Order: sequence, then C-alpha cells, then structure tokens
Amino acid sequence: MGKEGGGKRNETETAQRGLWRLMLKLPAMRGRLQILALKSRSLGDLFEAYEEACLALERLMRQPGVEHRSMVVEYETICAEIESDIIQYVLEHSSNVSG
Repeated sequence: MGKEGGGKRNETETAQRGLWRLMLKLPAMRGRLQILALKSRSLGDLFEAYEEACLALERLMRQPGVEHRSMVVEYETICAEIESDIIQYVLEHSSNVSG
C-alpha cells in the first residue's frame, strides 16, 4: 500500500461524505452517527462504502436507457443493506452514546 497520506486522506473524505449523506437520510440518528463515527473505524468503513455505492447508483441512474436497470436495482439494494447495517450498529451501540 504505497499511498500514505494522500490515499488515507481520500478515504477519510469519502467516509465523511458518506456520513453527511446518512445524516441527511437518517436525521433521527444524526447525533449518534456523529459521535460513533469518531469512535469506530468499522463504522467509518461503512460510511465510505455507502458513499461509493451511492455515487455508483447516481451515475447509473443518469445513464439513458433501460439496459442498466438491473445494476440500478443491485446498487439500490447495496445502499439499503449498508443503511441497515449502520442503523443496526447505531442501535446496538446507542447505550454508549447519549443523543
């Protein structure tokens, strides 16, 4: 893994954008997401995966025609599964967070 610094920074920025996207989608969990994001590397990985999946979904949805429909459905499912994993994580760890 030759990219020190720059690669890590991009991962962090991608995870941050994923967190922001989730905070908009899940306003009731906004505070807990922010607090847990500071404490959990695995949650940061989920934020990053969520952002990347959402970006791929947005790209697919902008493409004309119906030939990409199966990929759109697949990425919608991926995004929903990541959201579900994050919600489950927050609920399991909510006793550690007041908010």
